[in-house]
Amino acid sequence: MKYTIRDAKAEDMPEVLKLIKELAHFEKEANAVDVSVEELVKDGFGANPLFHCFVGEVNGKIEGMALVYPRYSTWKGPVLHLEDLIVAEPMRGSGLGSALLSSVVKYGHRMKTKRISWEVLDWNEPAISFYEKKGAKVMRDWDVVQLDEQGIENFIKNL
Repeated sequence: MKYTIRDAKAEDMPEVLKLIKELAHFEKEANAVDVSVEELVKDGFGANPLFHCFVGEVNGKIEGMALVYPRYSTWKGPVLHLEDLIVAEPMRGSGLGSALLSSVVKYGHRMKTKRISWEVLDWNEPAISFYEKKGAKVMRDWDVVQLDEQGIENFIKNL
């Protein structure tokens, strides 16, 4: 399979959003995506970009993406967070996911990060297996903790 991995452009965001929605559906959260194309463009390509995105093209069509952003570890220093790596369902197993992950790792290496981290759902065994085969350590003894938008509002009200 012939594919191209490249840095995303603002005009790619409609296709990136389609992939985000495909992932949300796969993760049984089809109605959870609130972000818009306009927000992706503003947040990723404005004066102070909040993320970097790679896209994978097959025959000129975007079939995968990986979105990353910087974090900081009090133990390690600079860290790169992989928010999502998505490959369109028909392209899974084609090597596109490996190519996208390789681009993320190369990017993190160039940025001199001490670690690249991400989450994976505990029931997504194909993804867990994929990441472990690539040398990633799945830390099953850690739980993800979040305050969503409503949780933030409730927290503030109770201060």
